[in-house]
Amino acid sequence: MYEISRQDEITAILKTVDDPELPSVSVYDLGMVHDVTVQANEVEIKMVPTFAGCPALDFIEIKVKRAVEELDWVHQCHVKFTMEHQWSTDAITEKGKEELKKHGIAPPPENYQPGDEWTVNCPYCNSDYTSMENVFGPTACRSILYCSACKNPFEAMKPVVQPLHLK
Repeated sequence: MYEISRQDEITAILKTVDDPELPSVSVYDLGMVHDVTVQANEVEIKMVPTFAGCPALDFIEIKVKRAVEELDWVHQCHVKFTMEHQWSTDAITEKGKEELKKHGIAPPPENYQPGDEWTVNCPYCNSDYTSMENVFGPTACRSILYCSACKNPFEAMKPVVQPLHLK
């Protein structure tokens, strides 16, 4: 019989903890989980915020801590946000991208390089006939675009990647 490792068990739990602003998009699928350390019955999770000023960090910390501490063997979970590592939209999983589309939010463009102009396909009709309406969206990590094909406004994740010379 296959026994799931503690590390895999924590990962499975993190895939169920949704971002407070994006129900059904987990913090794991957004690429926020940087490192998980398990020592005996204590767990430390290092997370990378999507943006330094994200107002949801306290909520995320509480939700992650509660979810992990529901495991029978976990006595304590410590959640730490680190700025040692920069979050990148490249860290969003394929599942995360699909879940974003279900919310009417286009995933960030593929192969984006800092300084490039960017556009994304519409999450509703997949048309590439879209235009930027406002670089400033409802949160620091999203912009507002418009689809000329289906006539719907939509949000898109802003591309955030490390320049090639920093990778």
